[in-house]
Amino acid sequence: MKRLTIIISTILIICLGLAYGSKSLQKSSSNQNGKVLNIYNWGSYIDPNLITKFEKETGYHVNLETFDSNESMYTKVKQGGTNYDLVVPSEYMVAKMRQDHLLVKLDKRQLNLKNYGKAYLNKSFDPHNQYSVPYFWGTLGIVYNDQLIKGTTINSWHQLWNPKYKDQIMLVDSARDIMGLSLISLHQSVNTTNRHQLDLAKDKLDQLSPNVKAIVADEIKMYMADGEAPLAVDWSGEASEMMDQNPHLHYVLPKEGSNMWFDNWAIPKTAKHYKAIYTFLNFMSQPKNAVQNTEYVGYSTPNQAAYQLLPDKIKHDKQFYPSQATLKKLQVYKNLSATKVQEYNDLYLEFKMHR
Repeated sequence: MKRLTIIISTILIICLGLAYGSKSLQKSSSNQNGKVLNIYNWGSYIDPNLITKFEKETGYHVNLETFDSNESMYTKVKQGGTNYDLVVPSEYMVAKMRQDHLLVKLDKRQLNLKNYGKAYLNKSFDPHNQYSVPYFWGTLGIVYNDQLIKGTTINSWHQLWNPKYKDQIMLVDSARDIMGLSLISLHQSVNTTNRHQLDLAKDKLDQLSPNVKAIVADEIKMYMADGEAPLAVDWSGEASEMMDQNPHLHYVLPKEGSNMWFDNWAIPKTAKHYKAIYTFLNFMSQPKNAVQNTEYVGYSTPNQAAYQLLPDKIKHDKQFYPSQATLKKLQVYKNLSATKVQEYNDLYLEFKMHR
């Protein structure tokens, strides 16, 4: 009798499992029919409350996965095996992904781009915005703590090499950015392919090594907010987040110029849920939603209608919305050949090991 009971119980478990599997399959099938949106984005780069709002308003379910570099995102999309509907490449990566046939052309008939400023459309990396929609833009600059830096105006890359800042500077871990600031300090292009210029930039970075306290990623925000270092090199949005936590922190764009970057929504070749994609892109372009996202993320918005709605303290902050004179000194990264990208990476790695 006990054996019979076990057999009956086993049959019931199998039946329940089959029923559950059938329901899961039906749910998956429903999602595949357009009730899901798969996004691959940078970490902490969208307000979670906006995702919830979008889901409630539209009935779509959003799956959000994050990456930490353009290169890791590119590799995963290129390898296939994923079903991402939207990715967020920076300007040079949009150009690379276009070149490698990894992006799908936008259907402009389904898009509302009227809220975006002309200065952020039709950029060289994607003429006529055939493949990308502006998301955020920002700069690379210097963060300093006015309690630890006194009697000195921080306004130049050259100041980072001052011996008095020995073991006091934190650098964001980014090959193009750190090689770039060294190139700018030598009055060279951040897109140079001249090996001699690259070697000189690396040599100058080696001279900076004694002043470098650490080369880190997201941790830099915590260290600076806690007053662990007086100086850091980081992106404008990260600086904004630090400054919210510590009022003694300030962000400056060096007078020699710097990098200006653009992050963008793009549709990878793996996309399947096109109705969800365009519904989401138009949702994110609505001014009130763009304002909410801008205030959460901290980077600068290309959405001109949203910009007009921002609080004056943000809208008129020259640290994050620089003057035209300052903007003219900023350089945008170009897509370099794989060989040159490797050169930048190898020289940067040598600099890190030199420490």
